[in-house]
Amino acid sequence: MPPEQLRLRTRQFAVAIVRFCRRLPRTDEGRILAGQLLRAGTGVGANYRAACRPRSARDFISKLGIVIEAADEAPFWLELLADAEIVAPTATRSLYQEADELLRIFVSSRETARRNLRVMRRSPAATAAIRR
Repeated sequence: MPPEQLRLRTRQFAVAIVRFCRRLPRTDEGRILAGQLLRAGTGVGANYRAACRPRSARDFISKLGIVIEAADEAPFWLELLADAEIVAPTATRSLYQEADELLRIFVSSRETARRNLRVMRRSPAATAAIRR
């Protein structure tokens, strides 16, 4: 998936999370869990934007790790909201699916970046070509 398309998709996910959190009950539990979900759900897109401007291949891989953490955390809060019966499980389904898909994309991207870095290290010609 092209970076621009993924940036848009993560922003749309963040907007969906914000809208979902607005509908949560105004109880202590609802506010606390909404805050956690907001932080994780919006962090996916914000951290991906940062990952798109790496200083090096290692920096890109490291920043993708932060994106993966946020993408992995968001479903936890969605599950907790449903398990604690704060919302119906059906209310979280589409957000959960999108978080899972984004997580899979970012894990795959990180593995590809790691593989490419290993190849570059083994090939002096590839390293020289990149430096030009």
